[in-house]
Amino acid sequence: MKKLVLLLFIASFSVVFCQNQKLTSLKIDSIRFDGDAFLGYDSFGFYYTIKNNVFSKINTRDALEYKNISLGKITKVDLQNPLKIVLFYENFNTVIVLDNQLNETQKINFSEREIPIVASAIGIASQNQFWIYNSMNQQLGLYDYLSNNYKTISVPFTESIKNYSSDFNVFHWVDNKNNWYVCDIFGKIISKGIIPDFDSIAIINENQIIYSKDSVLTLYDLKKGKKTEIKISEKTFKKFYYKDQILSIFTSTGITNYKIILP
Repeated sequence: MKKLVLLLFIASFSVVFCQNQKLTSLKIDSIRFDGDAFLGYDSFGFYYTIKNNVFSKINTRDALEYKNISLGKITKVDLQNPLKIVLFYENFNTVIVLDNQLNETQKINFSEREIPIVASAIGIASQNQFWIYNSMNQQLGLYDYLSNNYKTISVPFTESIKNYSSDFNVFHWVDNKNNWYVCDIFGKIISKGIIPDFDSIAIINENQIIYSKDSVLTLYDLKKGKKTEIKISEKTFKKFYYKDQILSIFTSTGITNYKIILP
């Protein structure tokens, strides 16, 4: 009987321990920062920000800026290729492409096409293409920005997009019911399941996300069904950014970078 009680105690302790696991982060550095949005880093040591709707590229020696007042607010920035940066101005249905010196190399107004597109999500894809969610037909498509050709690749979405991200090969989105989907460049859609409610989110891969809710950061592994809180010093923050094992926390006073290793 004593052995049974001991085994039950150990089992219950193990469950509690697993439920309260935290992922330790190692603070690397902090940067004083005055801006409206922190967008992330590139592999060349630059970081990207927006302040008063001016897009900036900054390092310890240089600062470059791009602004286009006529197009209104910058809705989305794609930094996957630092030599081909994509700015999306949703209110004017327009994409601006910049080179690494923030010179404008291309301007695409989707309203000027013979068959107009109303874009509400944009990302750079492979083979000289953009991912575009066309709200006119509620379908995902690929736009070749060299030939000006557009093709629809998905069936209509049944719910509106709450959050999205993409890389060259896949487009991820979370709908307003917190369903997570991924679509490849051939139009194949996979439902990943329902994820927890969030204030902001970073999709790490096809099984893991980091999300914040009420200034608590959590790693969620959908395949394992496991949540792990990420321990940081900040009690409140505006947004976070994750790339290549670096977690950046954006507050009203600056950016703090942490090294984390995801399980």
